[in-house]
Amino acid sequence: MIPSLVSLSHQLLDAAEGKARFMVALAGPPGAGKSYRSALLCDAINRQRPGQAAVVPMDGYHFDNAVLGDEQLPLKGAPHTFDVGGLHHDLVRIRRGDQPVAVPVFDRPLDLARAGGRLITPAHRIVIVEGNYLLLDQEPWRALHKLFDWTLFIDVDDTVLVERLVSRWLCMGQDHIGALERAHQKDMLNAELVKNGSVPPDQRWR
Repeated sequence: MIPSLVSLSHQLLDAAEGKARFMVALAGPPGAGKSYRSALLCDAINRQRPGQAAVVPMDGYHFDNAVLGDEQLPLKGAPHTFDVGGLHHDLVRIRRGDQPVAVPVFDRPLDLARAGGRLITPAHRIVIVEGNYLLLDQEPWRALHKLFDWTLFIDVDDTVLVERLVSRWLCMGQDHIGALERAHQKDMLNAELVKNGSVPPDQRWR
């Protein structure tokens, strides 16, 4: 199924009707366009219900490079390089919806997370959480699943993913050989895990 942005926004608003807080997981492999699509979906909802939707990016919970150290740094982006406990804690607070919650936002050009980069308030009735591993069927990620009211997975062909990922690394200063190596030996390994190791979503977005 290939739902349109408008139909997805209507579907979400209908599902969230009457709920003080509605949590959405938007998952998918690296390079699928999760940040871009979640922002579009958030904007589409806010055009219909101003100020009611917000996005929480999972990438804000990357462990800092200094925490990972030289040995783990090449693996940054793998499931174990995220503060899943911190993400879970914040999502529980967000789900309660009784007070503002500051969440970190990842700055890709600087390759670090900015603490308190975004504020989720009780007015944000629909919260879209976007990230690679939100539906991963392994611990400690499984603990997140029960926090979501609705789940969405972005499907993208591997050839398109590789093109996007190589372009991303080139924009970050890698030469062509380095960009190809990182895309194939790092990102696409994580993409395979996400595609094959995630629980079935409520909706697929191709």
